[in-house]
Amino acid sequence: MPIEFAKYQGLGNDFILIDNRHSSEPAITPEQAVDLCDRHFGIGADGVIFALPGQNDTDYTMRIFNSDGSEPEMCGNGIRCLAKFIADLEGSEAKTHYRIHTLAGVITPELRSDGQVKVDMGVPRLLAAEIPTTLAAPDAKAIDVPIEVADKSWSVTCVSMGNPHCITFLEDVAAVALETVGPQFEHNKAFPQRTNTEFIQVIRSDYVKMRVWERGAGVTLACGTGACAAVVAGVLVGKCDRVTAVELPGGVLEIEWAEVSGRIYMTGPAQRVFTGCMSD
Repeated sequence: MPIEFAKYQGLGNDFILIDNRHSSEPAITPEQAVDLCDRHFGIGADGVIFALPGQNDTDYTMRIFNSDGSEPEMCGNGIRCLAKFIADLEGSEAKTHYRIHTLAGVITPELRSDGQVKVDMGVPRLLAAEIPTTLAAPDAKAIDVPIEVADKSWSVTCVSMGNPHCITFLEDVAAVALETVGPQFEHNKAFPQRTNTEFIQVIRSDYVKMRVWERGAGVTLACGTGACAAVVAGVLVGKCDRVTAVELPGGVLEIEWAEVSGRIYMTGPAQRVFTGCMSD
């Protein structure tokens, strides 16, 4: 039967959104998601996101299939798009806050009156076993540690935002050959569940530039969880303020790592691009 969908983007990180409130199982398979995300033979997207019924006292459940068919724990830009999608589905009954169940825990987006979406991303996880990575002992933090990738030694800091991130600070992020280096980071044996990799150039302590290789999606124009992880890493190595703007190829995200609560807040846009109907 035909399946209605909506296309949304957050800083150029684009997703196919499916109203899946009728079932706790995604309406399409990971293999079908791969076909739909193809930019030449499908709709074209970085991933497919499903709005499923809530569980454990939440409003909705979020599931996402990447463009390669893998399933990440969470997606920062994606959950902003999901919040907008839900509000559009609910119409006049839409709320300003939603509690969303994800594989990374409960995430709470807030739809603001200025059109931006602010998301409580929770508390970053820093122990090697939580990320996971073998770059440090399981109960230690991997901060400013060396790793050999693409015949070069890199200094990296590892952070989990419910999904794994490896962050490195460079003088010029534009000079990084993402298509070559990114896959070698993602599949490095130091990351048993693979990893997202963020390359960061510090312009000021409150403003950085970032390019990203996303696990399961490759080069993307933005990564919300990656921007959060980058600011955490920047604070840990003394390069960033706790409130820092992160400039990505698709635009800017405002990230705050609250000192008292330890929670991360991400603020950025999300926009509906078009709607349509496809055959399953």
